[in-house]
Amino acid sequence: MSNRLAIFDCDGTLVDSQGNICIAMEQAFEGAGLAPPPREATRRVVGLSLVEAMRMLLPDAEPERHSMLAEDYKRAFTGMRSAGTVHEPLYDGIADTIATLDAAGWLLGVATGKSDRGLDFVLESHGLTDRFVTLHTADRHPSKPHPSMLEACMADAGAAPETSAMIGDTSFDMAMARAANILAVGVAWGYHDAHELKAAGADIVIDNPADLAAILEEHA
Repeated sequence: MSNRLAIFDCDGTLVDSQGNICIAMEQAFEGAGLAPPPREATRRVVGLSLVEAMRMLLPDAEPERHSMLAEDYKRAFTGMRSAGTVHEPLYDGIADTIATLDAAGWLLGVATGKSDRGLDFVLESHGLTDRFVTLHTADRHPSKPHPSMLEACMADAGAAPETSAMIGDTSFDMAMARAANILAVGVAWGYHDAHELKAAGADIVIDNPADLAAILEEHA
């Protein structure tokens, strides 16, 4: 029998990092002599790989500008982390939900637009590193909604699509789950609205992390 695997997005699903992301984006744009995007526009591209996010924020710019801004963003975020100003709190109830799923025999993974370093920092900060058996980031995969990260997570965990689920807060997560033919669980506490999640293919949208374990058991 295939293992049961619950794969989480990070930003907007496990942790609330929008403040850091918006500040780093503003610093990247200002450093390049550009007017920074409105924060709502920045929140809407959370989850995408950095170059793809820059492409959405500046659709008329040259690819070289997108790549340069992505590097500027990385430097800004690294500087914030070094200065100790990065604050990425877990959403209420997430730690308990992870513990409940782990105890119930679910294998846990992460598929995120963060870098490897950024994801490691989050998991280590919250003492969660040992909870996850598979971690895949934008450093090694195409941007969401390409299913590459989910396919790699399932391969690592020995799981099949019919026993796997993607839990995320954006339409990119839901579209990625659809592309990988796995259960798409949207969360309403993140950066895209519930109706957007449903329009992108969410099988269900939950309002509270405490509801997740029962939902997954129902669909397992």
